[in-house]
Amino acid sequence: MERFAMKQLVQWKMRKDRKPLILRGARQTGKTWLLKEFGRTAFTETVYINFENERRLQDIFSENYDVRRIITTIELNYGKKINPENTLVIFDEIQAAKGGLTSLKYFYEDAPQYAIVAAGSLLGIALHAGLSFPVGKVSFLDLAPLSFFEFLRAAQKDMLCDAIRDGQWHLLVPFHEELLNLLRTYLFVGGMPEVVKKWVETNDFFEAREIQREILRSYAADFSKHAPREQIPRLNMVWDSLPAQLSKENKKFVYGIIREGARAKDFEIAIEWLCDCGLVLKSHRIKEPRMPLKSYQDTHVFKLFMLDVGLLGASVGLDTKTLIDGNRIFTEFKGAMAEQFVMQELCTVAPDYLGYWTNERSTSEVDFVLQKDGLIIPIEVKSGENLRSRSFTLFCENFKPDRAVKTSALPFCDNGKILNIPLYGIAKCFAT
Repeated sequence: MERFAMKQLVQWKMRKDRKPLILRGARQTGKTWLLKEFGRTAFTETVYINFENERRLQDIFSENYDVRRIITTIELNYGKKINPENTLVIFDEIQAAKGGLTSLKYFYEDAPQYAIVAAGSLLGIALHAGLSFPVGKVSFLDLAPLSFFEFLRAAQKDMLCDAIRDGQWHLLVPFHEELLNLLRTYLFVGGMPEVVKKWVETNDFFEAREIQREILRSYAADFSKHAPREQIPRLNMVWDSLPAQLSKENKKFVYGIIREGARAKDFEIAIEWLCDCGLVLKSHRIKEPRMPLKSYQDTHVFKLFMLDVGLLGASVGLDTKTLIDGNRIFTEFKGAMAEQFVMQELCTVAPDYLGYWTNERSTSEVDFVLQKDGLIIPIEVKSGENLRSRSFTLFCENFKPDRAVKTSALPFCDNGKILNIPLYGIAKCFAT
């Protein structure tokens, strides 16, 4: 299946000042497949090393960081010559090799001609103590679950995908209901590659749901395997509370939902651990919509979203009846599915900042406030077809943003003041 990150990998390959690349992302988002496919299509040869499996290479960086010695050892191990001009070297699960991350600094400084990409679940990297991280010596690329556009490609709806990405809204009017049906499917299936692949092959929602359950079980197992022992119960409590947090009218994260009397200091490490692993997405409240938004961030007030809308549905047992019942799937859990979807889609457009706004008394709220290309843009998510929103109107009147966006199940409309974007096209509005 097509991943748009492939284009970024090709651009990385062509850079004259190329640094070793670290591909980040949660487990099972397709990092290994993407890198192997990159090697297959963009290089003559690929040398793939999984340091969790290749135990005799786990100490390859322990002796020293002599790049020539490291390359020669790898060549001898695989019986394959590494030509800098046409060979991609993949260090997968790099956190399992002591000194693996540090070695990237020396590849950059002493042998930049080699094409080195590294990957590894953040579950391991974030907790691997005692390593010297090569700050400024590596490039980064983040891989999320498949976006809705990537899902359309996988479903062989390339022309619809291209029409949305080109902003050809007038041509899409006859296809609006078809696109809403595809979006409903995406909200159920989500973007985890294995789940999408199974659904494309079988069109079986029950098999897709079973894979989602397996992924959720594997994440719980990862907590026990990688997290500090004292944090494991707290990680589970935070993770298990996410559906309840998102089903509230005010989706601000409330520690009391985890357990009665819970306090921030008891769960801060667990929350940051989940964020570092890419399993949750965090959106902070901003006090004022002014440049730069990060300067007006309220560090103590935030929302947490899951990494994937399909996994959110699986975690609460959302059934297929909801999928086929009109727009009900958009409105379930007080619009949580729609807001989760928009959060994921907005993250794909690489915003300079993404948060949300409430006034001091929390009587008015705007779902998302995005900073990109010098603009601050409020975004209101409407899970139904009623686009009226007193909070959004007050925000626009008080702060007069350069652009204001509402997204819903209704077709595209631009009245000159507010842009109404169908949910399936929200990422197009901010893509560059």
